[in-house]
Amino acid sequence: MSLNASRSAHSGAPVLSPEVRDALTTHRPVVALESTIIAHGLPRPRNLRIAAELEDLVRSAGAVPATIAVLDGRPRIGLDKAQLDRVAMDPAMRKLGHRDLAPALAAGASGATTVSATAFLAARAGLRVFATGGLGGVHREWVRSQDESADLRLLARTGITVVCAGVKSILDVPATLQRLETLGVAVLGYGTDRFPGFYLTSSGEPVDWTVRTPQEVAAVMRAQDALGGADSALVVANPVPAADQLDPALHDHVLAEALAECQERGIAGQAVTPFLLERLVRGTGGAALEANLTAVRGNVALAARIAGAWAAAVPRSPAPEARQEPAPRQDPAAGA
Repeated sequence: MSLNASRSAHSGAPVLSPEVRDALTTHRPVVALESTIIAHGLPRPRNLRIAAELEDLVRSAGAVPATIAVLDGRPRIGLDKAQLDRVAMDPAMRKLGHRDLAPALAAGASGATTVSATAFLAARAGLRVFATGGLGGVHREWVRSQDESADLRLLARTGITVVCAGVKSILDVPATLQRLETLGVAVLGYGTDRFPGFYLTSSGEPVDWTVRTPQEVAAVMRAQDALGGADSALVVANPVPAADQLDPALHDHVLAEALAECQERGIAGQAVTPFLLERLVRGTGGAALEANLTAVRGNVALAARIAGAWAAAVPRSPAPEARQEPAPRQDPAAGA
């Protein structure tokens, strides 16, 4: 998309929905949700049903969902039904990482936010807990490609708790954990001493710290604040239940074939991840997608409980940069 120099860029301050604004003001728990899985990760129209289901999971645990997206150049924290429908059903919805936010705002563009963009906008709006599927990380063959997800550096300087099922299993998991350590991002295994493998309950890699309740996670969050210093994320690695994981042997077989095909066809850079994920879904007869959705549901439910434990212990106020949606004008030609 080209940028129009005459366009006046919208304020970069996130626009809070009335529900999210009220929740933050009254110190009720809020959970940030990314929108890329809705716009780009699932087939239509199932994506819209899943989006509503994830928000309902948050509400059923007593928290407020805050699905995040950029619409017409404005970062939105919390979407109403029409906005959620638009994100799910508009094929022109872009995919926005943290680096894309400024161009998108300047161009008045609309897009679904990735982990990095969602974490950044959520933290700026005063949210503390974020649920997603799996994080990005260090890619295989890093020595040759130098390919690393923007998620890692962004999390190293953003004070938010991210509940995830580890990192995508197509990545170099040991290298990703080493990178998180280098960047100073703490990792907690939720009910496990092994780092989850996204589709799999365990990647085989150990984690240094294990927590077993939302209250224990909230205690670590409070300790982070008490220590002060530079902001960095807290990763809560929540494994998919063993009964719901993708068959490990099938996973390894399909992934090995996909990696070999990737190399034979010379697929590189940003094209690698979507290619491998598509091959995993197709090669497992859709089982990889179902394991992914099971992981996301579990992460969202856990994040809501963590947000509740956090809100009960630490009263919060919304960040000063965040602002409320302006009241609608009487003139129907004047849009928000």
